Amino acid sequence: MRLPRRVPWAHTSELEQVCAWIFADGDDVESKILAVNRLSAWKAITALPHALESTLAILVVQLQDSPSQSSFAALNLRLAYASTIIRMVNGLVDPLQVGAFARSIASIAAQLGLPSWLVELRHAATHEDLPSLELLREAARESLSWLFHNYFQPTLNPSAPPPPSAALRPITPLLKAYKQLMKAVTRDASLRKRQQGDIDAIIRDIERWIAEAMVSADLVNDAVTWGFNECRESYRGSANLKERAALEPLCDALFDVGALVPLAKKKRHAPMDPFLPTASSKAVWAPLLNKLRSHHPVLPSVFINRAVYSLLGNWLQPDPGTIAIEIEVEDSPRDITYDEYLARWVVWAIQTWEETSDGENQLRKELLLALSPSLVPGKFASPDKTKILTTLLQSVTSGDKELESVADLIFVATKNVSAETWNLSDLAQMDHRLETLSSFDITMEDEGEIDPVSPNVNRTNLPEAQSPGWTLLDVRSGWKSCPIGVYYQKRGVVEDVPM
Repeated sequence: MRLPRRVPWAHTSELEQVCAWIFADGDDVESKILAVNRLSAWKAITALPHALESTLAILVVQLQDSPSQSSFAALNLRLAYASTIIRMVNGLVDPLQVGAFARSIASIAAQLGLPSWLVELRHAATHEDLPSLELLREAARESLSWLFHNYFQPTLNPSAPPPPSAALRPITPLLKAYKQLMKAVTRDASLRKRQQGDIDAIIRDIERWIAEAMVSADLVNDAVTWGFNECRESYRGSANLKERAALEPLCDALFDVGALVPLAKKKRHAPMDPFLPTASSKAVWAPLLNKLRSHHPVLPSVFINRAVYSLLGNWLQPDPGTIAIEIEVEDSPRDITYDEYLARWVVWAIQTWEETSDGENQLRKELLLALSPSLVPGKFASPDKTKILTTLLQSVTSGDKELESVADLIFVATKNVSAETWNLSDLAQMDHRLETLSSFDITMEDEGEIDPVSPNVNRTNLPEAQSPGWTLLDVRSGWKSCPIGVYYQKRGVVEDVPM
């Protein structure tokens, strides 16, 4: 949920009026002067969003470039236009420069949908000769158009669909390239020195992909900051959520068959003790995981949560009382060996990262809480899946007496409770119980309740004080309809209500 923020306008109608002054007629100088005056008044009392601040700067330069200001030197106009374009692009891109490694301004601008030639013009105005005045004027008009479609319209009409943004590039090719290099290095140690630069470059590309995913999470949630100081603080405070949103698809890609879990089933076989991945798999993927862990403290929690989600997906057998049709795919890469090998990686992650996690045994406790609901009686778990989950819990809780005691309770419940099935002997027993109950001569008295201790006692002869609060009035009790204003006494005496 986004926190409320302070805005300079009292109502959106004021912002709508400013928008009309700016974009209704591009040649109306008087309207632009009104817009500049209103924006300047807002800027004097509060901080403007970066979009409005950039709009104000561009309008001021355009007014200076009008025929009435012909004395303004062309060089000064070029400098003014260039500075507004540079400040606008930098203000949009810099807040989104997140991650362990810096990203290019062009890549971030592409995710925002900012025209690439504006980024190139910004670079030329900063590091090369100033562009021509005509090109700078066109850049100012293009910037105002982009601000109109990406700021004014979404702000004035929040229900409108957001502008399309660049799609996030897939992470799978980077993981495949990393895997190929690491497999070559592990097979021939002499290649490590030669290939280390390429491996580091791929890891940097993966980090840049994470930064792109964090920006995409902002765009999806409509949480791009526009320069408010309050928003910048909330942006930094919610970085943890953005980081988790970026790491989740990365972990899902790592869990695909062919990454952490080998594609060949024969490579998934490993001894049950220790319940860990093979040495060859750890040699390939452990360096990448540890490097990512050093840059992202929330990776262990995200890694384990996504692994548990993958393990528990489609892990329940259908209810015996329902009819299900199952289609078996020959040589499917996702089978019980996949789940077992993924569980081994969970054990490795906990044993490797538990010392650097927040709190003592925090990762183990999270895993125990995540798996325990799936092992309760009545879940109809398949035996193979149950064996994998119990082995995973045993490996994780080993060495901690408190967690071992909790896990033992789960294991006992799993072993002792079996699915209930009905047969003919159960129906015969139910018939026998029904005949036994029918053999008792139990009758209910009409005029009172039966005492459970003495069923033959007639409660109509007991004193009134022992009667329950509610009594059924019928013809036998002497009741008859009475006018409004009188009430019936139990002994059959009808009295007038004193007025």
